[in-house]
Amino acid sequence: MKYKAIAAILMALATPLGAQDAERGEELFLRHCATCHGLEATGQGPMTGVLVIKPADLTALTPEGGEFPLERVIKRIDGRDPLVSHGSPMPVYGFFFEGEDVAAKTASGQPILTSVPILDLVAYMKTLQRH
Repeated sequence: MKYKAIAAILMALATPLGAQDAERGEELFLRHCATCHGLEATGQGPMTGVLVIKPADLTALTPEGGEFPLERVIKRIDGRDPLVSHGSPMPVYGFFFEGEDVAAKTASGQPILTSVPILDLVAYMKTLQRH
């Protein structure tokens, strides 16, 4: 098991995050995330009115002149940084995003393990940034 995780990290580090599929990420976003975050990803989805904590504006995650918060976004999506805004951890579709873990390199250079669908979502979210 330990060797499998190390192999996954090494293989993923050989493939940069940008190689993930942003088009597939957009499809996933529209299917699983737009209900809360809205089609424009600004936090104005049709479910906004019933949520205790309003959805984030996903177009404003990268501060001006800063870096996309890859680790924070991955952990929020996969549940390691839980946000209970609608009676269950975010995302409601968390089980869908589970799978064989691969690694992405964070800004600090450290790898973070997550699933391919989450990396595809992140690739799409990076294209939405206003800065």
